[in-house]
Amino acid sequence: MSSEVKGGRRAQLEHTGLRPGWTTGACATAATTAAYTALLTGEFPDPVTITLPKGQTPSFALAVEELGDGHATAGIVKDAGDDPDVTHGALVRVTVRRLPAGAGVVFKAGPGVGTVTRPGLPLPVGEPAVNPVPRQMMRDHVTEVAARHGGSGDVEITVSVDHGEEIARSTWNPRLGILGGLSILGTTGIVVPYSCSAWIDSIRRGVDVARAAGRRHVAGCTGSTSEKTVVAEYGLPEDALLDMGDFAGAVLKYIRRHPVDRLTICGGFAKLSKLAAGHLDLHSARSQVDKGFLAELARRGGADEALAAEVADANTGLAALQSCLAAGVPLGDLVATTARDEALAVLRGAPVVVDVICIDRAGTVVGRSAPA
Repeated sequence: MSSEVKGGRRAQLEHTGLRPGWTTGACATAATTAAYTALLTGEFPDPVTITLPKGQTPSFALAVEELGDGHATAGIVKDAGDDPDVTHGALVRVTVRRLPAGAGVVFKAGPGVGTVTRPGLPLPVGEPAVNPVPRQMMRDHVTEVAARHGGSGDVEITVSVDHGEEIARSTWNPRLGILGGLSILGTTGIVVPYSCSAWIDSIRRGVDVARAAGRRHVAGCTGSTSEKTVVAEYGLPEDALLDMGDFAGAVLKYIRRHPVDRLTICGGFAKLSKLAAGHLDLHSARSQVDKGFLAELARRGGADEALAAEVADANTGLAALQSCLAAGVPLGDLVATTARDEALAVLRGAPVVVDVICIDRAGTVVGRSAPA
């Protein structure tokens, strides 16, 4: 067996502004192409060029080459560009083995790649977590390599990611029932920096898993503190908790199309005041706490003009809340109720009961709506 590990070279991409990168699916496809080519010819193409679903043809440098009897392995270091991706720098390895004629293409999960253990995902239980689009990309490239070099196209593809099980702890995979490592993802092959598409896709898969498990009540939570709050309030299991982050709109729009009986939204008071004001993206770079709006809510709750002015001039949303609490004005409940009404408006009559819980940084409930 020959083995060579090469350091430091990455696929390059012409860019302006933030630099795009490559999905794990694109890396696995490139590694598959290189390994199968070597299995048929004895030589690894380096760099190896693939065709992405939208026609782009990037080239990838190989970080690992291993050629054995009836199998070959290639590895590529994932470059996520300027996206804050937890898999940036991960080494994606693919081993291709010959199978008998007629066997087709079979996928296996190697070390660091997860296995599906719960229904609701786009793969059956027991399958390696290699998503449908990357699978098709790999099949297509196997077919092309076979046609070019006289192979049958009947192969076993084992995808591995170095340290993937450890990296997966920072992802949604354990909650979604993908155990043992990462998922091999991607629909275009390209990672668009700060597109947030992966997070939103995880929210959708979380809803799918909860529905498949028969959960009738789910919770969209802005973080771990709010998750603890809804578990204490309702005893919800882990697979009913949606790590919503700042993407309230993503939760609401997907549940509008895929309803559950009840949705609880739980998060920090200031963040949910943005939802109450009509913002569906709660990130601080894309929406701000509107103290004038809070002052108007305070007036509805009985605040006099002096208190309303204090709220409007407050340094933070929490300071505004504290002023109202001291005066007996239920600003937290007003924010929660108004946020609930905004959520119902986005749901557009979908048969979902909604309630909202506002908390402070310590996880204390400072406002709640009635279910509606």
